[in-house]
Amino acid sequence: MKVTPTDLPDVLLIEPDVFGDARGFFLETWNQKRYRELGLTANFVQDNLSLSRRGILRGLHYQWPHPQGKLVQVLVGTVFDVAVDIRRGSPTFGRWVGVELSAENHFQLYIPEGFAHGFCVLSDEALFAYKCTEFYYPNAEHSVLWSDPELDITWPVIDPLLSDKDRCGRRLKDIPAQHLPVHRS
Repeated sequence: MKVTPTDLPDVLLIEPDVFGDARGFFLETWNQKRYRELGLTANFVQDNLSLSRRGILRGLHYQWPHPQGKLVQVLVGTVFDVAVDIRRGSPTFGRWVGVELSAENHFQLYIPEGFAHGFCVLSDEALFAYKCTEFYYPNAEHSVLWSDPELDITWPVIDPLLSDKDRCGRRLKDIPAQHLPVHRS
């Protein structure tokens, strides 16, 4: 398994070992001991699945309080996955990283607590799986506007299909400080 920091050093790209032959393949999607040895010490408490079709964009979501770290991967299809540092006081505040995750490349992305997260679907459909370090609290959920001009995310879709919640996300600069996580050195 290979773990590579992205341009946002706390966000990690994970390339699991894949063992394949004519019958198919096998890979471990989570092994607490092995991931801890590589520096991923997160304690996951909830697993989620999301099925979406081409052109759907979900995000940019975060919880505050009750921040969630996420280990994300695609089981079917392809997505463009984005993490945005929204931690007040962080040297990378407002910066983003995007990675293509697919059923073919088997990549995983670890997004720590304090980051907003979103993805858009590039294939006909995508089955998206993620582990979370905190339970889901509907009253703690917030959305950063996916098209915030100051973030300038280069999404690979022109006119995405959005939920009402995502359409009404707020620009990062308009979110009150008390609704954003704090960077901890």
